[in-house]
Amino acid sequence: MNELFAQRIVPLASIADPAHVQAIGDGLVDGGLPVVEVALRGSHGAPALAALAARGDLLVGAGTVLSVEQARGALDAGAAFVVTPGLDAEVVRYVTGAGVPVVPGVLTPTEVQAAVTLGLDRLKLFPAGVFGGLALLDAYRDVYRSVRFMPSGGVRQDNLAEHLAHPSVFAASGSWITAAAGDGREAVAERARAAREAAG
Repeated sequence: MNELFAQRIVPLASIADPAHVQAIGDGLVDGGLPVVEVALRGSHGAPALAALAARGDLLVGAGTVLSVEQARGALDAGAAFVVTPGLDAEVVRYVTGAGVPVVPGVLTPTEVQAAVTLGLDRLKLFPAGVFGGLALLDAYRDVYRSVRFMPSGGVRQDNLAEHLAHPSVFAASGSWITAAAGDGREAVAERARAAREAAG
């Protein structure tokens, strides 16, 4: 199994301030949760991805990847996995062809089946909270028995355990852990520890 798919929580980092990057990396490591998906939104995402990947003590992936060009840049910067908000077959083929795991975003049965046709069985459910989240997973459970999901969008500390307890969920993703970076590494570490406790 790829290292990514052994993770139960994948913190998402949307970098608003480059000064927060070190606190995110240090806090996740200190908190025992050395994995992060860096959203390639805005001008700070790509440099943050490269900086965190260069540390060597984090499993760092690229999120919000919208094109093959972005995927190529992310892999060149050291991304160990790629997450997309929607299902783009070209991006999936490019990333898997490079030997790197990709977790595309899906929402509808049509998208789930298209992803399965591409050879995938680990998918991001996005935006989960807006479209029923756990209830939607209940509906998919018996239909797509070999598929496991990573809900993203609406996952928080207070509902993390409930999401992770669902049999169709392999991991949960959210930004509440890294959102504490403005308060320093220990604030991130505290949220990481709390998330790990909720994950059991």
